[in-house]
Amino acid sequence: MIDATSLPYRACAGVMLINRDGLVFVGQRMDSSIEAWQMPQGGIDEGEDAEAAALRELREETGIAPDKVELVAVAPGTFTYDLPDGLVGKVWNGKYRGQTQRWFLYRFLGQDHDIDIATAHQEFRAWRWLAPRDLPAVIVPFKRLLYEQVLAAFAEHVG
Repeated sequence: MIDATSLPYRACAGVMLINRDGLVFVGQRMDSSIEAWQMPQGGIDEGEDAEAAALRELREETGIAPDKVELVAVAPGTFTYDLPDGLVGKVWNGKYRGQTQRWFLYRFLGQDHDIDIATAHQEFRAWRWLAPRDLPAVIVPFKRLLYEQVLAAFAEHVG
């Protein structure tokens, strides 16, 4: 068994994308056997700015071009989560114990037809708009606290 405490955290950027109705974009993960939904997020490459990574991940996971969003807010600081013991050593080639994430709130300026999850490295099998208050209920349990923290950070901007 791997000692997770000896592993570092993976640097990650996340996007809370809200539409004109104040609903949040979530995608259903392709690689999960449970009905796991999440907001767009992913690793920050070496030397990459966190916001640039957030926009890159948004495009890679949703097909949404940067000109279809506007930045509303940046969460103060970072949020961290640990992988459950059963996933340590199995994801991210066993290099990390979890993630430290920077979060960005963007408003979606486009139309639903601007969203195309059938990207080159597709991560979502489905997507939908969801009321912010419903986010924690659809997220995998080990990320629930992190999502509650992200919601709290953006509370003044999200109904």
